[in-house]
Amino acid sequence: MNQYFIVFSALGSVLALLFAVFMAKRALSVSEGTDRMKKIASFIRDGANAYLRRQYTVVIVFFSIMFIVLCIMAALGFLTWFVPFAFVSGGFFSGLSGFVGMKIATGSNARTANACRTGLNAGLRVAFSAGTVMGFTVVGLGLLDISLWYILLRFVFHLEMEAISSAMLTFGMGASSMALFARVGGGIFTKAADVGADLVGKVEAGIPEDDPRNPAAIADNVGDNVGDVAGMGADLYESYVGSLISACSLGVIAFNLIDAVDRTYAFAVPLLLAAIGVIASLIGSFLVRTGESTDQMTLLKALRRGTNTSAIIIAIAAFPLVWFMLGSSYIGLYVAILAGLISGVLIGRFTEYYTSDTYRPTKHLAASSETGTATLVIDGISLGMQSTVMPVIIVGACILISFYVSGLGAPEAAKNSIGLYGIALAAVGMLSTLGITLATDAYGPVADNAGGIAQMAGLDPIVRERTDALDSLGNTTAATGKGFAIGSAALTALALIANYVEKIEVIDPSLALDMSIMNPVVLVGVFIGACLPFVFAAITMGAIGRAAHSVVLEVRRQFREIKGIMDGTTDADYARCVDLCTRSSLKEMVLPTVIAIVVPVATGLLLGPNGVVGMLCGATVSGFLLAVFMSNSGGSWDNAKKYIEVGHCGGKGSDNDKAAIVGDTIGDPFKDTSGPSINILIKLLSMVSIVFAALVVNCHLFG
Repeated sequence: MNQYFIVFSALGSVLALLFAVFMAKRALSVSEGTDRMKKIASFIRDGANAYLRRQYTVVIVFFSIMFIVLCIMAALGFLTWFVPFAFVSGGFFSGLSGFVGMKIATGSNARTANACRTGLNAGLRVAFSAGTVMGFTVVGLGLLDISLWYILLRFVFHLEMEAISSAMLTFGMGASSMALFARVGGGIFTKAADVGADLVGKVEAGIPEDDPRNPAAIADNVGDNVGDVAGMGADLYESYVGSLISACSLGVIAFNLIDAVDRTYAFAVPLLLAAIGVIASLIGSFLVRTGESTDQMTLLKALRRGTNTSAIIIAIAAFPLVWFMLGSSYIGLYVAILAGLISGVLIGRFTEYYTSDTYRPTKHLAASSETGTATLVIDGISLGMQSTVMPVIIVGACILISFYVSGLGAPEAAKNSIGLYGIALAAVGMLSTLGITLATDAYGPVADNAGGIAQMAGLDPIVRERTDALDSLGNTTAATGKGFAIGSAALTALALIANYVEKIEVIDPSLALDMSIMNPVVLVGVFIGACLPFVFAAITMGAIGRAAHSVVLEVRRQFREIKGIMDGTTDADYARCVDLCTRSSLKEMVLPTVIAIVVPVATGLLLGPNGVVGMLCGATVSGFLLAVFMSNSGGSWDNAKKYIEVGHCGGKGSDNDKAAIVGDTIGDPFKDTSGPSINILIKLLSMVSIVFAALVVNCHLFG
């Protein structure tokens, strides 16, 4: 009977996917509005579809090569034959999550703008419905993927729990690889278009944002979908699945040492918690509604009502889950789940404090535009660096509480393993309400697109005011969502490092691991790992700079050569800018992913398992800090610009506004490409290390 917990996990998956279908139908039942609105929406939709088709062509080539490499390793005995297929399935479901999110977003943007003609709450309902589709699709497909693999390995191939958990860890590598392609490629596209549209259109030509005369306006709106929606969907799928499978695996390892508890139950707890999270998120989503006030605090309260309710439901339901599945002796694991849940909420609140224009830091940043661009940029960098302090304290406290409290009732020999299982469960707790937290994040790009359509279609200014209010809130919730993702990435990465160490010990029990920082091999690994996020960020930022350069030159050329653009008698060549962004992003997205796969293998072959552990620790610590810094600086610059443009500090079109636009332009690749991609990087490094562990154990130079 203990094997059939998977039924509840599968039912949670089905419930999530059915609710996603329901919300999609609700969003798509609203009219798209005028013929002009429909035409603009079709341009955006066609551009996004064309980009994804070309991106997936490149991704298929990469996955085909990796599939062959993994098959060769399986033939040589370094891997089981399940690994190549698990790798492909992880990538497929990760990409599918982003694709579904992008389809609903491009179908809801004009509908949101049209609903905003009626009122703010109507617009919020459409945009939030679209975001909910993304949130529940991610959790539904994540649980579906895990459930199908468990059923296949347990009931078809009759594997033992250790073999099942070990095999399932590897499809995280496929999910992470796909997520990195989607985040980096989509991020380069959207930020290249954004920079080109803002610098030439708003700063040089002095025309409004999303003005139809701007040749990069359509590319900018396409980018919101391929980067901020499709990229984010693949990213959060990878985070969600990574936290679940690492917790399941550590649960099996921990309770192998304890006869009183069936290790199957330890495997089941994360999945059942995720299934409960689906129900909690579903209930919370029905509580999100607002009035007609565009005040940011009022709108934030509307979203908090849903997310806080979901978190409370999880906090209550997790107690009997742990009690009945694992016994009263291990109720400390409930405290670990609670610690993760509370840590996620706290990270979200502090992220909100540093990025929302409701609070002092962003207001102060906007005021610094009085003295020009330089002071605004300096203050924004300072703000981002300062914002790393509280997340470090919160995550550090969460790790310590989870580790020590989880092991209180365990036998002495199992305390360490149970403590690590507790840390993994804290990551699951942090992401347990992903259905609704992702919905509050994903609706932002829909509102942003709606504002662009309202501007280009010439709708009443009140419509743009409402969409801008939703978009500004979306920037804050997006920063909050990135905080959740980065915080959970740190906890999950730590759990994956523990999985790696366990994997090494299983492969070669005679190998003595010396992970002391006084071991020079470990220390060199730490330096390599600490350097990686900076190199990765440099590559992605440089890629955006090169792509944006080509877009800026193209927009200038069209303004100069195509007569009638500025007076509105001739349409700009939108397709040219879309094509430039597409070609640049597809060319630039390959190198970061290749680095994330090659470096752990090369480090292992050179420094051995000890060096790999050092590399993973260094990358986790520096990556966590850099990701928080970049995401929060970028979010604050963006909202400082919006704060100015609604009438503060000189208002729209002032010198303050121009300074803020430059700050926002710098912050865009920070918060939407490089920063979010780093949390994928630190987990992909661990996943690759686990997959290639046998090769490294058998072939290394030092260590």
